[in-house]
This record gives sequence, C-alpha cells and structure tokens, in this order.
Amino acid sequence: MSTPSACCALPTRRLDRRTRRRLTAASLALALIATLGACSSSTATDATEGGYISGDGSITFVAPSERRSAPALEGLDLDGATMDSGQFSGQVLVINIWGSWCPPCRKETPDLISLAEEFSGQGVQFLGIAIRESATASRAFAENFGMNYPSLSDPGGEMLIGFSESLPAVAVPTTYIIDAAGRVAVRYMDQVDPSTLRELIADVRGER
Repeated sequence: MSTPSACCALPTRRLDRRTRRRLTAASLALALIATLGACSSSTATDATEGGYISGDGSITFVAPSERRSAPALEGLDLDGATMDSGQFSGQVLVINIWGSWCPPCRKETPDLISLAEEFSGQGVQFLGIAIRESATASRAFAENFGMNYPSLSDPGGEMLIGFSESLPAVAVPTTYIIDAAGRVAVRYMDQVDPSTLRELIADVRGER
C-alpha cells in the first residue's frame, strides 16, 4: 500500500516574527530530544516503551515524561455555538486538523468517523479543527460525510499556534492525540492509516 501524503504545508505569512521564532525553537528542541533519546519506528507497537519518531517522520510519539500540555482550544463550532476543549477534560482527545479543500482530508474522514464510533464510550473523544475556510464550507463537508464528532471553525489557523510549545502543526491533515492528563502524546502529520491510529489511541488510552 502506498504511503499517503499530507495535502500541503501551512503558510507562516500571517505569523509575526516572534511567533515564527517560537515555532522554530520548538521544532529544533524537539528534533534534538528525538535524536538523543528516541528510537525510530514505523509502527505503534513500541509506543508504551518510550518516545519515538516513525521512519518516514510522519508520526511522533512523545514519552509520558517528555510531554507538554496541550493548548486550550476555545471558539465556535460549525453551527456557531461556543465550544471549549476543556469540556473533554479527563478523556483521551483525538484532534484532527482538516479542510474541505484538502484531498487527503476527504480520503481519511470516513476512517476517522469509523474510529470515533469504535471508541465511543471508552473515554476517547474526537474533535476536528477546520481551517482556512468558512464555517459554511466546513459544515457542508461535515454534513456530506456524516461526521459524528464536533469541529471547531478556525478560518485563520490561529488555534494551531498553541501547539508551537509542544509539536507544531506544519501540514494538513495533522492529527493529535492528547492524553487524559491534557498533554500532547502523538502528532500524526499525514493522511491517517486507520490501523496505525487505532493502535496509537489504544496505547495512549491504556496508560491511564
């Protein structure tokens, strides 16, 4: 099976110089940590033994002792209602960054819907962040696919800046797994493989 690709890199032209420096510093620090202490792997089978970066660089699993807090996400959902990621406190949170304009996002959405159903009632919550488009366009996409989890509308991509202190999102799609303690455990920068994502979710959920 061929390896899927992320749709496109996120632009940085809207970020000021200070924010760009923070993003760069965070990326370099994480790369150094990975080089010194992580083992390379292309699967999730060794996830509970420590942090790693997959062979193709698309998946980063952070060891519990190295994790940083996930940003608080607040805004409007696709229907215009206020939403706060804090309402999912204590659960494993799977955050998918997507856009209806992104071909890999369209391909992976049915798998995300299936996994959200599979993990329903098991302390796992899925949450989307729709970026670089209007809430109207995102809502039409969600309704067309029958999304069974909520999404925040983030036309300017401002919510993603909060991840610069842990694992920056630099491409779409990107999927994060936040552990039950509210820390960033996994960054998956690619169209997800459902079997791999299932293993990663199960590993993080099993830490509790």
